[in-house]
Amino acid sequence: MAYQLAQRMTGAQGSIIRDLLKMASEPGMISFGGGAPDPAAYPADLIAEITARAFRDRSTTLLAYGISEGYPPLVASLKDYLGQREGFDFSRNELLITSGGQQGGDLMAKLFINEGDVVAVESPSFVGVLNAFRSYGARLMGVPLEEDGVNLDALEALFKAERVRIFYLISTFQNPSGVTTSKEKREAIYELACRYDVMIFEDNPYGELRFTGEDIPAVKSFDREGRCVYTGSFSKTLSPGMRVGFLVYDKALHQHFKIAKQAADVHSSTLYQLVCHELLARHDYPGHIQGLITRYREKARLMTTAMEKHFHPGVTWHAPQGGFFIMAWLPPGCDSLPFVQEAIRRQVITVPGSAFMADTSAPHNGIRLNYSLPPADKIEAGIRTLGQLSHEWLGSARAV
Repeated sequence: MAYQLAQRMTGAQGSIIRDLLKMASEPGMISFGGGAPDPAAYPADLIAEITARAFRDRSTTLLAYGISEGYPPLVASLKDYLGQREGFDFSRNELLITSGGQQGGDLMAKLFINEGDVVAVESPSFVGVLNAFRSYGARLMGVPLEEDGVNLDALEALFKAERVRIFYLISTFQNPSGVTTSKEKREAIYELACRYDVMIFEDNPYGELRFTGEDIPAVKSFDREGRCVYTGSFSKTLSPGMRVGFLVYDKALHQHFKIAKQAADVHSSTLYQLVCHELLARHDYPGHIQGLITRYREKARLMTTAMEKHFHPGVTWHAPQGGFFIMAWLPPGCDSLPFVQEAIRRQVITVPGSAFMADTSAPHNGIRLNYSLPPADKIEAGIRTLGQLSHEWLGSARAV
């Protein structure tokens, strides 16, 4: 039969990153295209031990229906952790467990977006949440990203020109750019949101993975009006396959988020929520994080050293302070998509900047490189190939 999709789904697009990952397992392929942690960093033995003990002692709890807002011990331990780390006030805020950070974006869109509503996003931004907003009929409008966060003049101009419902930002080690929004810009963004009555959706899955510089307070930590919803995840620190994330929001929204969650999947996996609770509350979670920081600091150093050695001087980037990504920029006017396609033919996977834009049809000169996932020996080899290509590319007619 001829299927007719709902109009709200016409703007949603398949993730180019998911498609690229299918090629990553091909023989000889080097992938800088993913956004996952290093599998060697998974605390697999500890997870196996916790899981075995849990099934021995409380299998009925694990195999029965759970509570929509989350496994109560995890909710409590996570509140304690976020209260200490991020300074969140849980006398005013509430927390709900989600099936990964991606579900947080979906629930946010479900609750606050009507067809045609405007959502302001960093340009570039994370394709997964952009697609969540697209699937509910949002009109995405990009705001240029600078070295320390969005261009504030452009953000205010958009707030003045349009009735913006939500501003979505990844505040620390942004995906795909690696940019961290400065404290001054976070405060300015919040004041603009208050002035123009815009909600803020703050995504922070990478914030714990800082290997240089000082931590910066989350926007949510100084939210006076309850207009900031914060999302985080254990996908980058423990395991992406467990699909455990969380939302923090004003208490007045708690019933609404619970209902939205119930309509989506009833509740997240009780088993993996228990695992996260045990690792967070009864094991050395800070020590585990420190091990990740050491691991990713070294991988980032390997990649930037190789980039300095092999890349054409016309390619620019900023050394990361944490997270998983470096965005390399071809000279202005270049389109990175053909470059990425040629790199794939040479068995190196990267992601073009256009994949992360509100308008994915527009050319973009950025190339996202992931250093967390590839083995150390592949980083040098892959960057050498990209470097050779950059010298060929920038010396050809295709560079202009």
